[in-house]
Amino acid sequence: MTKEKREILIFLIFTLAVLITPLFLRGSYYLNVLVFIGINTMLAIALNLLLGYAGQISLGHAAFFGLGAYISGILTTRFSFDPWLAMIISALMSGGLAFIIGFPILKLKGHYLAMATLGFGIIMFIIFNETVALTGGPSGLSGIPNIHINSLVFDNDLNNYYLIWVITLMVMLLSINLSQSRIGRALRAIHDSEVAARVMGVNARVLKVQIFAVSALISAVAGSLYAHTMTFISPASFGFNFSIELVTMVIIGGLGSIYGSFLGAAILTVLPEFLRVLQDFDIVVYGLMLILMTMFMPGGLISGLRLIGEAIGSRIKRKSVSNA
Repeated sequence: MTKEKREILIFLIFTLAVLITPLFLRGSYYLNVLVFIGINTMLAIALNLLLGYAGQISLGHAAFFGLGAYISGILTTRFSFDPWLAMIISALMSGGLAFIIGFPILKLKGHYLAMATLGFGIIMFIIFNETVALTGGPSGLSGIPNIHINSLVFDNDLNNYYLIWVITLMVMLLSINLSQSRIGRALRAIHDSEVAARVMGVNARVLKVQIFAVSALISAVAGSLYAHTMTFISPASFGFNFSIELVTMVIIGGLGSIYGSFLGAAILTVLPEFLRVLQDFDIVVYGLMLILMTMFMPGGLISGLRLIGEAIGSRIKRKSVSNA
């Protein structure tokens, strides 16, 4: 089986699993958790395109998530826009802003780039808090309408599950195709060595800005879906801590892996339920997880699972040869 056919088969199996999962669940709590896993998967994929493929760190990606949520929420509550139109506008505005600021920011490298993106995240968090007339300030923005298609309103957990996951699957398919395209190969070349990529004719500066804008656009879509699903947003959901969670999702799942993004998002979405007793110290756990993963499993869980599968396969093969 060729690599392309194997990828198609894996995606079809994953899609089937997503579509039939609600049939085996009882109670809205689990569906609600899966809705958040879908949103976080989109965010992890968006950051992975930037960090895992292009090798550009971002510690302020929650800002684009917040921008998508607030722009969509403001347009629908203050100006009576249709939620779908508001989502498109918020995605384009967030992607456009990322494209504009990407040129100066992505000239930086290493910890300088990390600090610049962190500064952008802090600025946006302050704007969300201080522009009370638009965002509601610390009290948040309420009354955001649910998304609807004619008479079908996505106002319950089951409907929201299928809405979120259909869009998540579309984002996954887009990202898989992007990673296997000429652009994806160029991004991996930049990740390995920007100088070598430039020598081979890759316009590294423009490509980094473009993938930064695509990453911001996907994050904004996730933010818009979050706003219309929750019908209430506040700045606390888009702060520095959440940016660290997103980085942790990508690293734990596996850099440069779309399915690793899902795995990291699933773990980091469920984990806070077990860390409530730690209150504000949960960020320490995320830091320890990052340290341990980079020390003992730098390829992420998806890489570790692949190695385990290969080891089991080789052992089975050796046993079959010895028995023969």
